[in-house]
Amino acid sequence: MTFGKGHHLHLIDGSAYIFRAYHALPPLTRKSDGLPVGAVAGFCNILWNELSRSNGSNGDKAATHLAVVFDHSSRTFRNAIYSDYKANRPEPPEDLRPQFPLTREATRAFNVACLETEGFEADDIIATLARRAVAAGGSCTIISSDKDLMQLVGPGIDMFDPMKSRTIGPDEVIEKFGVPPDRVIDVQSLAGDSVDNVPGAPGIGLKTAALLIQEYGDLDTLLARAGEIRQPKRRDTLIENADRIRISRELVTLQDDTPVDATLEDLEIRLPEADKVMEFLAKMEFRTLTKRVADKLGIAPPSLPETSQLQVTPREEETQSNEEPLPFDHASYVRIRDSATLDRWIARIREVGHVAVDTETTSLDEMQAALVGISLAVDPGQAAYIPLGHTTGGGDLFGATALAPDQLPLADVLAALKPVLEDPAVLKIGQNMKYDWKIFARNGIRITPFDDTMLMSYAMQAGLNGHGMDELADRYLGHQCIPIKSLLGSGKSQITFDKVALDDAVKYAAEDADVTLRLWQLFKPQLHRAGVTTVYETLERPLVPVLAEMEMAGIKVDREVLRGMSNVFAQKLVQLEEEIQSIAGEPFNVGSPKQLGEILFDRMQVPGGERGKTGAYGTGADVLEDVTTLEDSHPQGARLAARVLDWRQIAKLKSTYTDALQQAINPDTGRVHTCYSIAGANTGRLASTDPNLQNIPVRTEEGRRIREAFVAPAGRVLVSLDYSQIELRILAHIADIPELRRAFEEGIDIHALTASEMFNVPLDQMTPEIRRKAKAINFGVIYGISGFGLARNLRIPRAEAQGFIDRYFERFPGIRTYMSDTVKFAQSNGHVQTLFGRKIHTSEINAKGPGAGFAKRAAINAPIQGTAADVIRRAMIRMPAAIAGLDAKMLLQVHDELLFEVAETDVPRLIPVAKEVMESAARPAVALKVHLAVEAGQGPTWAAAH
Repeated sequence: MTFGKGHHLHLIDGSAYIFRAYHALPPLTRKSDGLPVGAVAGFCNILWNELSRSNGSNGDKAATHLAVVFDHSSRTFRNAIYSDYKANRPEPPEDLRPQFPLTREATRAFNVACLETEGFEADDIIATLARRAVAAGGSCTIISSDKDLMQLVGPGIDMFDPMKSRTIGPDEVIEKFGVPPDRVIDVQSLAGDSVDNVPGAPGIGLKTAALLIQEYGDLDTLLARAGEIRQPKRRDTLIENADRIRISRELVTLQDDTPVDATLEDLEIRLPEADKVMEFLAKMEFRTLTKRVADKLGIAPPSLPETSQLQVTPREEETQSNEEPLPFDHASYVRIRDSATLDRWIARIREVGHVAVDTETTSLDEMQAALVGISLAVDPGQAAYIPLGHTTGGGDLFGATALAPDQLPLADVLAALKPVLEDPAVLKIGQNMKYDWKIFARNGIRITPFDDTMLMSYAMQAGLNGHGMDELADRYLGHQCIPIKSLLGSGKSQITFDKVALDDAVKYAAEDADVTLRLWQLFKPQLHRAGVTTVYETLERPLVPVLAEMEMAGIKVDREVLRGMSNVFAQKLVQLEEEIQSIAGEPFNVGSPKQLGEILFDRMQVPGGERGKTGAYGTGADVLEDVTTLEDSHPQGARLAARVLDWRQIAKLKSTYTDALQQAINPDTGRVHTCYSIAGANTGRLASTDPNLQNIPVRTEEGRRIREAFVAPAGRVLVSLDYSQIELRILAHIADIPELRRAFEEGIDIHALTASEMFNVPLDQMTPEIRRKAKAINFGVIYGISGFGLARNLRIPRAEAQGFIDRYFERFPGIRTYMSDTVKFAQSNGHVQTLFGRKIHTSEINAKGPGAGFAKRAAINAPIQGTAADVIRRAMIRMPAAIAGLDAKMLLQVHDELLFEVAETDVPRLIPVAKEVMESAARPAVALKVHLAVEAGQGPTWAAAH
């Protein structure tokens, strides 16, 4: 049959999908000999789904012709153009290499054309066949999400990403590149590609490249008119790198005249030969897929050896399966509505030894949320939901709602689940387990042991991507979860989960448990491969119950103190507004950046005003701080900027703290219960939210006064223990700086020492102002601050600031060496590490342009700040056992500080015990060359204890 009008060619990017299947599915081994076959299983599912859809059910998009295209080898004609092309690509994982030939064997077993051409990439073959299909009057869909193939999208050619079930057409290409498909090559030539080592133009990213092509029309016109560009840096970059850009264009342009040993007619779809495909699937031991294919072909599946169910224990390092998971569209989600069914699920949990568990509640606030339902999953594709608190939606005259029918009593379900959820022989698996741990704890169940897929992702991927379940499912499973908004709505019409229809609730909640189980199967063995098992096991997972207990304990807050502060702040704001308007010479809204900018830069003619995209002047804190330095040339403007900064600070204290904290007091406990995010910061630092108790300012009198509202109950005391200059001590160890180490061991004030070195002032003549400048230098320089940045911080000339930095490096050469070595390590490895093995990925470290400096500073900072974060995590994890015999509890962590609530009689015992835990927290994993010092304070309020 001649290929022509009405025919539709599907081209599967085989090389790309081997890797996608490998990373998207749990490890899978052949039972008979342990051969890794996970990528083959995923690849076969994609291939069979394509063949299954090729029956006309998809209308004019159904494939009539099909081929799978592979790379022949790593070297192609592009290496002759540019020898470093794809030179940075890492070697494939060891357990993936034996699967490459199996995917080609699979393609032939399914009776599908398997194509590759020596010296060319799979993308070139795809470009050639796609063009041929359109020229013959037919159409083509490229089964891939590879951005390099998007240049081919156009009339008769689109793309389809089977992992996300998403069609990629011209609109999606514009969304990705900012230009239509016919200009993608131009944009890629400018921006380059760090993954493929395409050079591009330094400092030109995708957004800038798109803007340039939009303005000049095409790459040749842009290069010819580069001298007209107003921005000097951009103009010089294009002129100086024109040859690199043209080489990049050769590299990214796909060759649509590649020699291919097949005609379009050879690619016509034919059903697999039963004997051949059954033999291959039986050899791979793909039980589920074998049955699906056999049913389609109308034959009996061959008998396969029975697979034994893997027994999983909490201490197991590797989690592998001997059966491929069901696709999500074949998953079975059920509702448990009777005790007999619940008992069968519990028996299955005990048989397997693990269960993914998730809770549905009425609120994100664990301290006030009511439990609505529990979902369970033991096998991928098999999950259940136990509704417990769903209501009928209506209410009686008094507002009370009735429970929906066919729900098991909450008390009965908790009683049945409690033994298994607390059983040390059964591993519980959760996503953000701290939330569910607290929900169960409030209902009398203490979950142990457990794994947390969010923290597994964080341990492996900090700095690369987010760790929420929806993003992880999309990224690693190729699955888009049911959005919660589709059930709850949004805005004023938003409902709580107890009002969601039961059928919808089952699909949503069971999917959560299923996804969590699949992520766990994928992540658990990867912890070892990524070298972060110890980080997860000693720094991430054990912190969950510690933080949960702290959050549930909360801290007592005096509402009357807060109310009094709010009133004082309100009066100060009125006074400041009157003063500001007096300086301005006219009334205006002090809270309006637009009006402030017009007064400063238009009416007062203060220099330096820059308008943003909206046309309004920028009036951020950095802009206003620069204006305050113009006391000599523009005293009125400097004074106005200073008063506005004061007004903003007071307004923030009032709205963020003294007002908001009153609303945050739990009506049942009378306390404020913050929530700590373990996976919030790339460096391992904890983040406090709802409310944020870590950002209460301590450098201003007003900020310090807010801590007076945090109080101890009668007969109890607040005790603060705070690491002294921990990051500088860690720097002294990591960079091996004898002068700093000696100063710490001798108890010399490190900032005073620096001031003495920088300003030639004897230690006994040190002033607070000189010490303040030295402190700014200490913390600024070690984090890669520039002369410009230090000049702004100290409000001194840039040349003077640069002189300080130069002298600092002369005095402490080890710091410069540390900074240089750290950046080089990050550039070579894509990450840096703390002393305890935490990996902090630095994905932008090789970026060009303004972001490069920030990425380097972040890389320099991360091992120091991350190690400090790891130290206090280790202390927190050890603390509960150390203070178990005391009437004391840990309430808050604020970066380097721990706050305790203690019975007055136990304070003398708590302080030495807690200090010892904190000062020895690095041992035995790391023998620091500098002693960690902890300062203690106590009092009836947090302010008094600090």
